[in-house]
Amino acid sequence: MSIITNINKAFDHRIRLGIMSILMVNDYADFNRLKELLGATDGNLASHAKALEKENYIVVEKQFIGRKPNTKYSATPLGKAAFKKHIDALEKLLKQ
Repeated sequence: MSIITNINKAFDHRIRLGIMSILMVNDYADFNRLKELLGATDGNLASHAKALEKENYIVVEKQFIGRKPNTKYSATPLGKAAFKKHIDALEKLLKQ
């Protein structure tokens, strides 16, 4: 078995890696918070979030707070497990 078998392609971009890292330690984060923490543009963040949502790694919840739209993201149990497996694989790779 290859040492990179458990490295997950879904997390190969720094924005996706960042989104998952933030959601692993927070119950949720809204769009503006993720954008601020990751230094991403609106379009960049939205497209990477969509890629993670398509894998069922995150859940997107849209609501209005007053008159302003608010988009909230949280990691799914599947996403958390996949990310942990990915990080474990990276750690093993670094120890080689």
